[in-house]
Amino acid sequence: MPLSHLSLQDRALFRQFGQGPEVPVPDPLVHHAVERQAAAAPGAVAAEHQGTTITYGELNRRADRLAARLVQEGVRPGDHVGLFVRRSIPMLVGLLGTLKAGAAYVPQDIGLTPAAQLRHVIRTAGTRIVLTQSEHTLRVPPPDAGHTGHRLITIDDLAGLPTEGPVRLERPVLPDDGCYVLFTSGTTGKPNGVKVTHRNVANILLTEPGDLGIRPGDRVAQLLNIAFDMAAWEILGCLAHGGTLVVRGKDVAAAARTADVLIATPTVLSGIDPAGCPRVRTVAVAGEPCPRPLADAWARRSAFHNCCGPTETTIVNTMGHHRVDDALLTIGRPTPNNTVYVLDEHRRALPIGEVGEMWAGGDCVSAGYLDNEALNAERYAPDPFLGGGHLMFRTRDLGRWTPDGELEHLGRTDDQVKVRGFRVELDSVSSVLESVAGCSRAVTLRRDARSLISFVCPADVDPDTARRAVADALPYYCVPGMVLPLAALPETDRGKVDRAALLRLAAQREETQREEAARAVTVHGEGAPLLPVSAVREGAA
Repeated sequence: MPLSHLSLQDRALFRQFGQGPEVPVPDPLVHHAVERQAAAAPGAVAAEHQGTTITYGELNRRADRLAARLVQEGVRPGDHVGLFVRRSIPMLVGLLGTLKAGAAYVPQDIGLTPAAQLRHVIRTAGTRIVLTQSEHTLRVPPPDAGHTGHRLITIDDLAGLPTEGPVRLERPVLPDDGCYVLFTSGTTGKPNGVKVTHRNVANILLTEPGDLGIRPGDRVAQLLNIAFDMAAWEILGCLAHGGTLVVRGKDVAAAARTADVLIATPTVLSGIDPAGCPRVRTVAVAGEPCPRPLADAWARRSAFHNCCGPTETTIVNTMGHHRVDDALLTIGRPTPNNTVYVLDEHRRALPIGEVGEMWAGGDCVSAGYLDNEALNAERYAPDPFLGGGHLMFRTRDLGRWTPDGELEHLGRTDDQVKVRGFRVELDSVSSVLESVAGCSRAVTLRRDARSLISFVCPADVDPDTARRAVADALPYYCVPGMVLPLAALPETDRGKVDRAALLRLAAQREETQREEAARAVTVHGEGAPLLPVSAVREGAA
């Protein structure tokens, strides 16, 4: 009995809190939902991008033509097709056409991804076909020597192909076939490919609350990098429900201003002014911890969902509807047909309220890493609570259940660092900093074995006040040795905080301080006073 060590009450609550609602999924193939929208309202606008629009009927026809070409080229259900594009309407044609051909799309932003990574993606995913746009063909690396090779198809050049009717496939697409393959950061420096199935995707996008209440005519902003799993939430979540996808150009805020629904990381959302988005009624954030001030600012104007879940558990596997008067900002409860367990280091269930590592189970659990059985064995395990051959996934997120059955996110196991021999949770330091008046964002990193460094926004936050707040709330070893106020935090191409860039910025700042100190000694003598490092202000990222 996996729960025999718990009290009867904790056993009951473990099941009650950890099991999402069991609900039917309308269709296990999400692109069928898009096809239904095209049949019901072919003249409705499916997407717009920089003044160009496409209707559902035209999007479906172009995707059928592309699917016919892919099948002609030998693509079969279960294959992987590279989608190396920039944000555009052809991007949508490529995505939908790949799914219609029965293959999983493998997305990469062709304008941002280095050639070496593109080669790694092609090899690891076994892509024999790469879709791109005519203007980007030269950016796709040629086949490696000895590799089976890949062929390029330009999505914007499909002349001479059939234009009517669905494509005939060798076999039907199955729910456990791949929908997309995404590459996440790997410990070896090379990203790991994660295969996410149709069953996984349909379960979150076609049920409440993951459907975000999107209905025909709603405008959904497409803000994120296509290689990031939350972009699938934007794109397929919108098109499966008949909305209009507002594909952004360079101006993120411009797309947000005309949208009804926003899906973003907290870093991306923090660059958008809620007052400038009068239409927005629903906001969902995930991908990194959300600061409470940011959540409250948007919750005052919209239905705000704070969510959590790595790529391996299909976009998000917990969602919480946050309100301004809530005592805590939680990540909510398990989404439908999914489970969350808080376990100790021996994978035993913990009593309600104790801190442990979150494991995810149910229909969210993806098909695993491509060509990496060692990592699969480390992160995926048989689910002893569901049984029946189900797997659960180790998220590396720390959490605990509140008394009313919500999950409190407490950082990541790899965010626990040793400073002066003491274990410190970096997110706990950042949370205190974000409670300081005027501080909207904070990130804390380990500088060396003896000290932490924190970065706060905006640039006028007083660093000494920030350090005192941590000193008043946490043990001395949690107090950052340096606090750098910034106008904005640098972002990765996935819209998350770029921690490596922050450490480089800190190193540059320290080098500048040393040079200024050396000049001060030269000019004024060795006794010249120096400012403490915490008093240094940085005006812009």
